[in-house]
Amino acid sequence: MHTVKHLKGSSSQLLPKKPSGIKAYMPAMLLASLLGTYLDLYFTGKGMYDFPMRPFSDIFTINILFTLAVLPILMISLLKIMESLRGRFRWMFVLAISIAMAAAEKMAESIGIFVHAENWHHLYTFIGYCLFIGLIAAFHGWMNGNR
Repeated sequence: MHTVKHLKGSSSQLLPKKPSGIKAYMPAMLLASLLGTYLDLYFTGKGMYDFPMRPFSDIFTINILFTLAVLPILMISLLKIMESLRGRFRWMFVLAISIAMAAAEKMAESIGIFVHAENWHHLYTFIGYCLFIGLIAAFHGWMNGNR
């Protein structure tokens, strides 16, 4: 096997190394956290939903624990699973997770963690999570050169 080494005097650039491990997921985690935070701020500002039980309720109108910790960690798990899936199985997984998130939201309402406006439909949650997960997955693929 031959190994090609970069010449010291060469003007050609070295190929950038692909990030590995947790570093490969950092941009997607950051985007998920920022997008989730801004969407929650928008919808709570519009009165579409509220978080009666949240940390630092005197400072924040949203549940920052969810947007800054739970959502990024959840997205790492989802992205790792999605990387192992191909084609329509990837989209079936996104649909299944979106249904699960709508069901989890309904359970959160029943225990008082989350309150929706009267005109809210859980179909909005399903569609929103489909778009959100799809966008984060596409961004992750783009950042890591997978697509």
